[in-house]
Amino acid sequence: MKKALIILFLAFAALLGVQCGGDGENSLSSSDSSSRSGSSDSGSSFSSGIGIASHVMVLIPAGTFLMGSPVAEANHGSDETPHPVTLTKDFYMAKYQVTQELYQTVMGVNPGYFSTINNREPAEGEAAARRPVETVRWYDALVFCNKLSGLEGLTPVYTINGSTDPSAWGTVPASSSTAWNAVTMNISANGYRLPTEAEWEFACRAGTTTAYNLGDVWSGDWGWYSGNSNDQTHETGKKTPNAWGIYDMHGNVWEWCWDRYGSGYYTDAAAGTDPAGPGTGIIVRVLRGGGFSFPAQGSRSAFRFSENPSFRSDSVGFRVARTVL
Repeated sequence: MKKALIILFLAFAALLGVQCGGDGENSLSSSDSSSRSGSSDSGSSFSSGIGIASHVMVLIPAGTFLMGSPVAEANHGSDETPHPVTLTKDFYMAKYQVTQELYQTVMGVNPGYFSTINNREPAEGEAAARRPVETVRWYDALVFCNKLSGLEGLTPVYTINGSTDPSAWGTVPASSSTAWNAVTMNISANGYRLPTEAEWEFACRAGTTTAYNLGDVWSGDWGWYSGNSNDQTHETGKKTPNAWGIYDMHGNVWEWCWDRYGSGYYTDAAAGTDPAGPGTGIIVRVLRGGGFSFPAQGSRSAFRFSENPSFRSDSVGFRVARTVL
């Protein structure tokens, strides 16, 4: 029933201009358990050197938490088996979803459906440039990360066809690409990357064990969803942040993660320490966080979703992470 509901939402979104890669897989879930051990420095942040105010990174110390959700949690999904996860490395997580101004600066284009270029003005009092970028493929996020790393003099994380230079990768595929799907990630590089699914949930929860990172009973003060968004994205940072000062982990736009999606991956022993998702053989990639056109249940801390890496939608964006060396 739950999966059917999400498919219905996607079908409705398609009427509003959503574009899809065609062979994606959908999956949903919820979360509750995420007890954490880590440094008291959680939440310290720094701004980047490229002069974009919305580009701020928050330090997330290594720690252990319970990923997934208990069966008793409302809307618990079968792919959310609770299991302890240890992240052995500190990392940085973006304070905000990647904004249109940041994406434009790095990529030279703004693909956003909700942009002034398309005569879609933001809500009153909100800055159009600070709305999250959307209508981006997972593939686009790889290019963005390596380009941003280059602009800041950092070591690029992603390699495709033996190169870390996005200009050597060719045009971003509009459908699933074997070469791009074989991308490798150098987790030890200090450049920008997508967070792993475990890093995303750890940062989202910020030490909480509730269904949402601010409690068990949803409040519209926590994020933009179908009940308060007026069917559009909003400037990042307008809702209540979590305990580590990270905004919009619930709602606004869905966020791409690095991992391939596996419905049974949470029961795999390999998912216990620094998990990065299933290996080769799976095409679809994980999406987290919910979106402006979806019900609140899609914004729960452990809710899982997935799509083809060539999929793009006006409700899908991303945020970046970095390994601390």
